[in-house]
Amino acid sequence: MSILIKAKKPFYSFDRNLEPVEKVRSGAELEIETYDCFENQIQSEDTEINKINWDRINPATGPVYVEEAKPGDILAVHINNIELANQGVMTTGPELGVMGHRVEEFTVKMIPLKDNKAVFNDRLKLPLNPMIGVIGVAPEEDPVSCGTPDRHGGNLDTTFITEGATVYFPVFAEGALFGLGDMHAAMGDGEIGVSGIEIPGKVSLKLEVIKGKTIKHPMVANEEGLAILVSAETLDEATKTAVEEMIDLLLPHTDLSLAELTMLMSAIGQTQISQVVDPKLTARFFVPKYFLDEYNIDIFS
Repeated sequence: MSILIKAKKPFYSFDRNLEPVEKVRSGAELEIETYDCFENQIQSEDTEINKINWDRINPATGPVYVEEAKPGDILAVHINNIELANQGVMTTGPELGVMGHRVEEFTVKMIPLKDNKAVFNDRLKLPLNPMIGVIGVAPEEDPVSCGTPDRHGGNLDTTFITEGATVYFPVFAEGALFGLGDMHAAMGDGEIGVSGIEIPGKVSLKLEVIKGKTIKHPMVANEEGLAILVSAETLDEATKTAVEEMIDLLLPHTDLSLAELTMLMSAIGQTQISQVVDPKLTARFFVPKYFLDEYNIDIFS
C-alpha cells in the first residue's frame, strides 16, 4: 500500500538538518501531494506582483527519510504516475526569464485543463507534458534553496522527469532526505519565460536505494535512453561537464577506446538544454537506449 504524504508544511531549501515528515524503507511506494511553484498563492489574473510572498516560491513536499540510504549510495526514484489539478498558471515580468529585459509589467495567465489539453486561449489548446520541476535530496554541505539546481537535484526543470522515468540521485546525507514539488502541466526545454504551466498535483513513485555504486550528478533513464543532468554557472560549463561525466561512466562498460567512444557519442549522443532561468543553468547529455542495449550497459545494476 502506498504512503500518502500531504502538502501541509512544505520546505523551501534542501537541507541535511531538516526533520523528515516520514521514514520509509527502500522499496517504499509513496503518493506525494504538491503545491504549485507559487504555493497556490495565485488564483486570479488580477494578482499583483507585490501581493506574492516570494519567500514561499518553489515549495517542496517532504523530506522523506529512506532508512537504508547512506552517503555514497544512489537513490533511485521511479515515477509511476502524475496527477494534475484542473487549472494551472503562468507568469512573466520585468527581469524574469530570457525576455525579462523587454517585458514591461508582471503578467499572470490562468490556464485551465480540459479534455487532456491546456487551454492557452480560444484558438490554442496545448498538449500536456506532466513533469516535476523540483526534485532531489539533501546536499552535502550548506542548505540549497529549492529554486536552485545542483548535484543534489533541486530545481532541475527537466522535461525528462515525467511518468515512466527513473531519476537517480547521489546520496549525501543519512536517509537521503528526499522531496519534490514545482510540477508543470507542460514546459518547454529552457523554460525561457521563467514558468511552465505551474500546477498543483500528486506524484506516485517508488524509492529504491542502490548500494555499491556511485554517481556525481543526477541522471534520468526512460524508454528512449539515459541522460546526465549537470547544473553550473554557465551552459558551456554544464554541457562540457555532462559530456565528460557521461563518457567516463560509459567507458568501463565497453571495449572501445576513449577516442572511439568520443567519436560514437559525437555521432549519436545529444547535448540538450533543460533550463536557462534558474540561479544555475542545467544542461543534459543524452545517450540512446539502443547503444546501451547493444553493449549490455546498466550503470545501476
